[in-house]
Amino acid sequence: MIKMNIEGIDFHWLGHDSFLIQAKGKNIYIDPYKITKKDLPSADIIITTHEHFDHCNAEAIERISDEKTILIGPKITLNILNGISKKKGVIELNPYDEKEIDGIKISAIPAYNTHRFRDPKTKTPFHPKESGHIGPILDIDGVKIYHAGDTDKISEMENLKPHIALIPVSGTYVMDVSEAVEAAKVISAKITIPMHVGRGIGALSYRNEFKEKLEGMEVILLDLEED
Repeated sequence: MIKMNIEGIDFHWLGHDSFLIQAKGKNIYIDPYKITKKDLPSADIIITTHEHFDHCNAEAIERISDEKTILIGPKITLNILNGISKKKGVIELNPYDEKEIDGIKISAIPAYNTHRFRDPKTKTPFHPKESGHIGPILDIDGVKIYHAGDTDKISEMENLKPHIALIPVSGTYVMDVSEAVEAAKVISAKITIPMHVGRGIGALSYRNEFKEKLEGMEVILLDLEED
């Protein structure tokens, strides 16, 4: 598998918003989608940010789950997560909740659109704030990892100051490159990793554009874990 060790934690980018994070002997997946590789390890923890099929995908979750897997997601995902046959249990994680599993602290802030609308006439967002979608934050022995989920630049991001921030850059449903640059500045992470591209979701070149525009901050472009 392709991995990069950042702050003592192994990151594998699986495309789109999907990551395998390995730390403290645990395999932690976030938003698994289009999982077809056969050598991926089974999950100890799977976190889903919201209910859309490319973030809370039952087929992908089943593929990497077993009897030890704990599934985590906001209330809107629970019907899907409870329907997974292979799991140890399901934990609800909504904005501002805090949980701890085997020494790994997991919390969340909201994730939502402010100006990207499914229906411009009614101003219905693709990701409404009231749906309770999350941007999870992992605290692994003091190293904080923020996965923004599907979101625009929102006030809740300000001064998060995680060690590592994973933020979307593809536009349409989430921040485009220019907005992601502004979000990265207010998040103020030590290291920023662009996502929400790959797996047919957005051009990989958006990541390069993002890095070029975010001068003065450390941006890492992870290699895509191919099938």
